[in-house]
Amino acid sequence: MPDSHTNLAWETLLELPSRGPRHAALTSALRSAIRSGRVPTGAALPPSRALAASLGCSRWVVTQAYAQLATEGYVEGRTGSATRVRWSPGTASGPPHRPSRPSRPSRPSLDLAPGLPDLRFFPRRQWADALARAAATADLGYLPPGGHPELRAVLAEYLTRSRSAVADPGSVVVCGGIRDAVGRLCRGLAAAGHTSIAVEDPGWGTLRDITTASGLRPWPVPVDGDGMRVAEIPSPVRAVLLSPAHQFPTGAVLSPSRRAALIDWARSVDGVVVEDEYDSEFRYDRKPVGCLQGLDPSRVVLVGSAHKTLAPAVGVGWAVAPPRWRPALEDGVGAAAIDQAAFAGFVAAGRYDRHLHRARQRYRTRRDLLIEALAGHLPDGSAQGVSAGLHVVCSWPGLDEGATAAAARAAGVDVMTLADYRVAPGPPGLVLGYGNISDAAVPRAVMVLAAAARGRGRSGSGSGPASPG
Repeated sequence: MPDSHTNLAWETLLELPSRGPRHAALTSALRSAIRSGRVPTGAALPPSRALAASLGCSRWVVTQAYAQLATEGYVEGRTGSATRVRWSPGTASGPPHRPSRPSRPSRPSLDLAPGLPDLRFFPRRQWADALARAAATADLGYLPPGGHPELRAVLAEYLTRSRSAVADPGSVVVCGGIRDAVGRLCRGLAAAGHTSIAVEDPGWGTLRDITTASGLRPWPVPVDGDGMRVAEIPSPVRAVLLSPAHQFPTGAVLSPSRRAALIDWARSVDGVVVEDEYDSEFRYDRKPVGCLQGLDPSRVVLVGSAHKTLAPAVGVGWAVAPPRWRPALEDGVGAAAIDQAAFAGFVAAGRYDRHLHRARQRYRTRRDLLIEALAGHLPDGSAQGVSAGLHVVCSWPGLDEGATAAAARAAGVDVMTLADYRVAPGPPGLVLGYGNISDAAVPRAVMVLAAAARGRGRSGSGSGPASPG
């Protein structure tokens, strides 16, 4: 299909039923067109205003459809650019799960990229038992809008106990994950009249894309060692999306003074804070910090998932929200009823807590191995961020992050850079994940990375560190 904003023949391409919500019908029609290959990968969808005029519907119908497809991974939208198709049958077996990562011909053999937990230690037997019990005892009918009642009750208890959240079963909405929860909420914000939302820079690009596809303009706000610079949130903005417990990718924790300043800001502008619980369960130097939502549950929406604690395949996420935003969060389809019931039983039986306890021990040991290897092979380097999460940021004087990352990938080590997550230019750094690599492979991966860095230095770029001792 020609890449043209003037191609308005979409009413002949899309078959919209006359009954039912228009935005749901348009979403289904576009999804079918992409799956069938009639709209190929890379094709630009018409601007929302143009498609609305072509189909004789409101612009809201189109923005809702685009936002849902972005959440599902079929399309992506960036500020100042067209919404484009990310997937078609000719390029993959389904929508990609990690859209922020640049596509490559094949995955390197040593994975130091962030994004996955240790899938080898997924508690398969316990999860299979939980699924079997759910299949034998759970109500197999349609779920209420907020999700499985037992899971909502279990999550309210868990988040109150472990994260100091203010939650009850009625305040919890079960979603498909953080991306799903953020997409639903951003569409609700846009419908309520919000036009923009502040986001962290650097930050997870997928969430920026979702805010854009939902009809909001993402305003990048710089992050330093104390987290988001709350004082730099621009005055038109009345919504903020951030990860205060362990910011991705810098690893910073939002300082107490900025936590208080953020709550004061939300109250002063009648705003809302979307708290991404990213890595909140994995703090190794002390107990995890309580969530922001506990400071003002009327202003903060807490979103989380089991994607990093268990596995993305579990597909269970949640949001704890004040009454004003629950209808928007309930406008979607989360995990299957049996999966929700299984997760409820898994948590209620204490298996989730025991799994997290073992995971913290495992990841702490692996992080120590990574820090030790970096000190041995890259002595001029420094690891940034607190002892938490599943990744570290490493930098050294003269680092050429792009060239070093490319050389490392060519040598078989997958890494990401801070530039991969930035909007505005900033200091260089390599983002090294240790979730999806074995303990034994960590020293070897760092040795290959160091050799790649030295090779860049010999090439005359002046970007490599001194030779390791």
